[in-house]
Amino acid sequence: MSFQFSLESVLQVRGIREEQEERMLQKILHETVRARETLVQIEARITELDAARHGNCFKSSVGHTIHAAYGELKELEQNKKDFQDKITKLEELRDKQLIVYSEARQNREVLSAMCEKKHKAYELNMTHIEQKALDDIFISRRKHN
Repeated sequence: MSFQFSLESVLQVRGIREEQEERMLQKILHETVRARETLVQIEARITELDAARHGNCFKSSVGHTIHAAYGELKELEQNKKDFQDKITKLEELRDKQLIVYSEARQNREVLSAMCEKKHKAYELNMTHIEQKALDDIFISRRKHN
């Protein structure tokens, strides 16, 4: 007689859900890292353009070159703001997903603990049954001798 846990299918479903929620959390974290890296690149380009702009202040420059630099700078500033907003939203999403993941994990752990407790009780019961069978054999042999 092997151990059977009546809620095994529920435990499997909860395990699958926990894995799905963990993957979603990892995806959000990965996307946040990529957005931060892009933000760093944008900030580096802004710094680079500012340095070039300050260097060109004392040189004679063509108007369209200066205008193009200001246009690119304005676009980079907007991109920076967009990525900062994206990071803020991703962090909020991460916080919500962390709660969902924690609940899924806790639900699975409750069932896992219940399964483990029932398995230990099953093993203890089987040990008692085996011991009783051995005792019966011993008593029966003793009566025959």
